[in-house]
Amino acid sequence: MQHDGAALPWIDPAKFARRAITMALADIEVASARDGRVFFDRGLVDAALALERVVGEPALTTIGGHRFHHRVFLTPPWPEIYVTDAERQHGLAAAVAEYEHLLVAYPRLGYETIVLPKVDVATRANLVLKTLVL
Repeated sequence: MQHDGAALPWIDPAKFARRAITMALADIEVASARDGRVFFDRGLVDAALALERVVGEPALTTIGGHRFHHRVFLTPPWPEIYVTDAERQHGLAAAVAEYEHLLVAYPRLGYETIVLPKVDVATRANLVLKTLVL
């Protein structure tokens, strides 16, 4: 948006997904040098699935050998707190459609999805940490 580019989901969804993939791969490279767990929010898999949805390029091809923890946490759209702004222009209906797509697509890629409850952040964070210890 700073440079009036077209790699925005409401202008060119495929270009946006490809840019998100490039950024996610760079994030993975940085994270690989860190010790301990690293959490990704809307990373490579989400971007690959978005590209697959838009142009049909298989997500597994895009992801390549990059695999993550087998458990993936998804947070459903929460109508009571959902807002749009300059960076998030899609409405709640689009967010619900994307969430429903991810619920189906992640297991297809071999991931176990865990849906986080609509509770405060601290409770969700504790649930994530407790689940990963199991």
